Amino acid sequence: MLWWQQSLLEAAPGDPLMLDAEVVLMAAGVVALGMIIAFARSRLNYLQLPELPRTEFREPSQDVIVVVPARNEEANIARVVSSFPAGWVLVVDDDSTDGTAMIAKQNTAEVIFAPRLQKGLMGKPNACAAGAKATVSDWILFVDADTWYAPEFLCSLLDYAEREQADLVSVFPRQVTRSFWEKVLMPYAFALLFCGINGKKMNDPQSPDAMANGQCMLFRRKFYDFIGGHASVASSVIEDAEIAYRAKRHHGQVRVMRAEKMAFVRMYAGFGEIWNGFSKNSFRFLQNDRKMGVQVFLSSMFILSWLPLMVMLARTEQWIPLGLLGVLPTLLLAPWYGGLGSLLAPLAIYAFQLIALNGMVTTVLGMKVKWKGRPV
Repeated sequence: MLWWQQSLLEAAPGDPLMLDAEVVLMAAGVVALGMIIAFARSRLNYLQLPELPRTEFREPSQDVIVVVPARNEEANIARVVSSFPAGWVLVVDDDSTDGTAMIAKQNTAEVIFAPRLQKGLMGKPNACAAGAKATVSDWILFVDADTWYAPEFLCSLLDYAEREQADLVSVFPRQVTRSFWEKVLMPYAFALLFCGINGKKMNDPQSPDAMANGQCMLFRRKFYDFIGGHASVASSVIEDAEIAYRAKRHHGQVRVMRAEKMAFVRMYAGFGEIWNGFSKNSFRFLQNDRKMGVQVFLSSMFILSWLPLMVMLARTEQWIPLGLLGVLPTLLLAPWYGGLGSLLAPLAIYAFQLIALNGMVTTVLGMKVKWKGRPV
């Protein structure tokens, strides 16, 4: 029982339906303050990730190979392959049952097939490791099949990495949402994630905090091989976080960036993919970093208290505090949603909690979640 719920019962021992207006108001104030701190900090954490500087478009002079692990991505593969110069892309087909390989070849990509998945290994890192093994280059860029890029992205990324003498540069693309549930849930999910991620510390070589976004990761090849590459994290569902920790532990120069004007991703298409995608990795991700997990959990508790306190304020007829608390999620999450989309935030708060709860249950009980037709 939360402290404010216990206080309410103690304030009206004769009738638990009677609410003490002062206690309700105090509880609402504490929750409102917690929400403000959590989501103001979330946005600041995100903005502390530097924006990738833009370089004028040209073919990169650096020796680089782009590796795209792909499983049943015929709807997306042409777009990501076409983002890069012809002949620079290797698609690793991860046992697709559709036309992924054929479409990739038609769009000038080289295609190889990932080795048979051994027990205990995950498909994506297995495919990435195969792509790295099949190529020789000074730099290797791993991108997901559901991402796409502006023409100047690759040269901008490589120029930045060389200028900063980076060993790993990972990029957060702009989230593109199309279906109703994507528009509801995806902005809230990222707002909640950054309640526990400090963008400044991720780029601080003295800090043990580490993170990478597996949607887009550029490695200096010598360093990638030195830390064992994807083969060293091939059993992990959250291989990007694991490889970032390895990079930091081996004193690599790690940079985590935003590239909202040059990189784009439609991460999950529709409610089913959102449910399975976050169920398979959200709780594991928070378990991997306990400090981050605690911060996200506390932020969740504050915002989940919003609706019960709204009801209590209404029952005690405190209309002005009710109105102020009522608009708070929309105002705090507006930077993540943009425009009127933030009106969907209250729905996201409770819908996403069901997904998070499912992720916790499946992880704790060791249950499998189907992803792209494969249990993980």
